[in-house]
Amino acid sequence: MLDKITVCLDMHGCPNRCRHCWLGNTPNGHMNVDDLCDVAARFRPHTACLTVYDWYREPDYSDDYRERWELCGRLSDTREEHFELVSVWRAVRDDSYIDWLKRLGMKRAQLTLFGGQETTDYFTGRRGAYDEILRTIELLIESRISPRIQVFVYKDNINELNSIVELITTLNLVERCRDFGGEFGCFVHQGSCDGENERQYDSWVTPAELSLIPPMLTEFTLKHFGKSSLDEVFGETEQSLYERLSADESTVSCVVDEPVFYIDREFDVYPNLSTPSPQWRLGNLKRDGAEKILDCYLNSRSLAQHIRLNTPTRELVLSQGDPTSRRLFWQGDYIELMLNRYCRALMN
Repeated sequence: MLDKITVCLDMHGCPNRCRHCWLGNTPNGHMNVDDLCDVAARFRPHTACLTVYDWYREPDYSDDYRERWELCGRLSDTREEHFELVSVWRAVRDDSYIDWLKRLGMKRAQLTLFGGQETTDYFTGRRGAYDEILRTIELLIESRISPRIQVFVYKDNINELNSIVELITTLNLVERCRDFGGEFGCFVHQGSCDGENERQYDSWVTPAELSLIPPMLTEFTLKHFGKSSLDEVFGETEQSLYERLSADESTVSCVVDEPVFYIDREFDVYPNLSTPSPQWRLGNLKRDGAEKILDCYLNSRSLAQHIRLNTPTRELVLSQGDPTSRRLFWQGDYIELMLNRYCRALMN
């Protein structure tokens, strides 16, 4: 029996088709509350502490989001706080949504920008997204919830970052949050190179681009991450990582005592270690049952888990890495990229 299991169902999917999303862009489903209850019942015998969520891509996307929030609470052994994430799509279509989040105790909420209107709409994959984000910022401040803007940075959009500085200044976000005792936040990063974001590999930032990040965004970012330089935030070059890791004989088990599982619209189950994808698939809950899926997980039988447990890091890097690349990665994210590439090469 595991100490704790968290299950997250992609019950309704997401209104966006973001080009940075590490979870990938898959068709939306229409799972119902009976499905949610059934999933919880299947996993409950295998843990002393179960936590259930009705989403893993877009929170509160279902029209009955309040009832589902309450149902997840009843199905869980824990009472979780709402993540500091909001559905922009919901916020501009439901006048009571932000107030509901406020009553749940939300004090800050994260929103994602990529630059100006055209660029943000493009990367979000939905026309009108930028205007909805700006409207949501106003709604949050009206409810005394501090917005926190995250900005994904690539070579393709780095020259638009000044538009975000202008937005912060024009909307007077720092002072307006301070007026109600809140604190505006903002940070830039490249994210992990998996899911849809792996498609951005060719435009991945290098050390040369970091000097183009405006001073205001640099200051916010260093405060957010508790770092002293952007080099610390963005990590090492692939060249440096390749050189070091190409001699690394280590292997790693991906198994933990408190796993989180993603369950897609077809009831396929994946650990939340990377993009839900064939190499990470543990089985189908309806056909295989929770016991068999947990056995697959605990014994590292998915392809990705098996490779990571039995194949030295050096082999992944030598097979899939670029020894001349100046792209910037955190070591863990880079190894994950190498692992996913290695698995796909085996499957093809």
